[in-house]
Amino acid sequence: MSNEAAHPVSDSGSEERKSLNFIEQKIEADLAAGKHGGKVITRFPPEPNGYLHIGHAKAICVSFGLAAKYGGVTNLRFDDTNPEKEDTEYVNSIREDIAWLGFDWKGGEFYTSDYFEQLYAFALQLIDEGKAYVDDQTPEAIAAQKGAPGVPGTNSPFRDRTPAENRALFEQMRAGQFPEGACVLRAKIDMAHPNMLMRDPLMYRIKFAHHHRTGDAWCIYPMYDFAHGQSDSIEHITHSLCSLEFENHRPLYNWFIEQLGIYPSEQTEFARLNLNYTIMSKRKLLRLVQEGVVDGWDDPRMPTISGLRRRGFTPASIRNFADRVGVAKRNNVIDFSLLEWALRDDLNRVAPRAMAVLRPLKLVVVNYPEDQVEWMETVVNPEDESAGTRTMPFGRELWMEQDDFRVEANKKWFRLAPGKTVRLKSAFIVEYVDHLTNDEGEVTEVHVRYIENSRSGQDTSGVKAKGTLHWVHAGHAVDAEVRLYDRLFSEPSPDKDSEVDFMEYLNPDSLEIIQGAKVEPLLAEAAPGITYQFTRLGYFAADSKHSKPGAPVFNRAVTLKDGWKG
Repeated sequence: MSNEAAHPVSDSGSEERKSLNFIEQKIEADLAAGKHGGKVITRFPPEPNGYLHIGHAKAICVSFGLAAKYGGVTNLRFDDTNPEKEDTEYVNSIREDIAWLGFDWKGGEFYTSDYFEQLYAFALQLIDEGKAYVDDQTPEAIAAQKGAPGVPGTNSPFRDRTPAENRALFEQMRAGQFPEGACVLRAKIDMAHPNMLMRDPLMYRIKFAHHHRTGDAWCIYPMYDFAHGQSDSIEHITHSLCSLEFENHRPLYNWFIEQLGIYPSEQTEFARLNLNYTIMSKRKLLRLVQEGVVDGWDDPRMPTISGLRRRGFTPASIRNFADRVGVAKRNNVIDFSLLEWALRDDLNRVAPRAMAVLRPLKLVVVNYPEDQVEWMETVVNPEDESAGTRTMPFGRELWMEQDDFRVEANKKWFRLAPGKTVRLKSAFIVEYVDHLTNDEGEVTEVHVRYIENSRSGQDTSGVKAKGTLHWVHAGHAVDAEVRLYDRLFSEPSPDKDSEVDFMEYLNPDSLEIIQGAKVEPLLAEAAPGITYQFTRLGYFAADSKHSKPGAPVFNRAVTLKDGWKG
């Protein structure tokens, strides 16, 4: 069971009333002109070297969402050109994340490795036409010859090799006759080009690494900039949507496509998602995992989709967040609280309610029969009448929150204290009678008396209670562990300073584990995938790694309101 049923791509219901973003305007202009045969084919091309994060979620929503809006399809293509860092674990996690978000790669599933032979043939074509050459220089020498912005580079001493010589050398590279680093294949473009990426960029390098799909069939692998545009072309991608960091790469993609005379896929760039108090670098996220700062890629403090899912986020909340952020041409930083707002907004409508006491204090209703238990009816979700009602046990001995009782309280204190009267949620109004303390002066038990005829929904007592408390029945309560998560970093821009290790900004209070919490009986079997609102406490979901039937572990997805003091 999950928090949501099948859904349309747009959850707002106002898609048509919204003004078109610049990509939508381009697509509609292309369709009106009959461009690409009236087709819309997008792709999502992740590298399987880590788990997807919230930034990828936005890109997924853009590529899949726009294709669906205009009757097109989206390809899922794994950019698997770097075998040393890629793994089938990441491939599987990417598939799972995209499907969980609610999208289907109806255009098909592909891999850049599917095109290794074709890309090799493209490279030979450029070699034969004198547009690519094998360079024997070291990486350091090649980098030094690149020049600088505004300063032309210098030609490689191997730039003028004949096509025949280059073909023979490239074939030897493929045959494994050279060690790693001995040589590379470069495009012959212009070492004085104002765009540094056009200064004879690398096309292939030698890597004796086992590939997760092709095994040891290849020892040369194409560079991303050579493989990306041609893979789009092979798949006849009509609208290749990328983040702004690839804007400077577009002229190079186009150069390869034009020189090869193949299908002209068009790239359009949009602003990537940047969240404060978060890092989006997969390399840095991997470090958090490898150094044990978090308990895996799906740690609920991670910005990964799997981490958000484990924490209790819903697909709809992430899609709506991406929609609210929108598609822009300029990079900016989004406040993390907007993501939390999107989750609260969704969960308030769909999350079932439940009772839980995190820091229990015994509450004794002294005038209630000792051996009597009755089941109180309460709503599942006040925002959704169709959710119906549930019942929960009530009796003489209950658990309440320690923070809901004070020995001394002023007039503005609307919870329980000497002289105070409160309502127990979905039960009776009770008034203070007495309390017990231990040798250290800590309150161990609170005694109250319930008011006759004050039962919730049937109250004719005439007594007014300004405060309402949550509770659970002591005899039926289930012990639970509760994990309270906060931002992983205490600094809004943890990777802002290259001179300071981002680890220095870790928030020491990002996780608090509470043992011995008490939850109502229905939560004993709580399964991951359902996020509950614990009355007055926030939204919580059973942990997919640690929770077990009868011994639940709950993660706090988000508080009821923004309480971050960063």
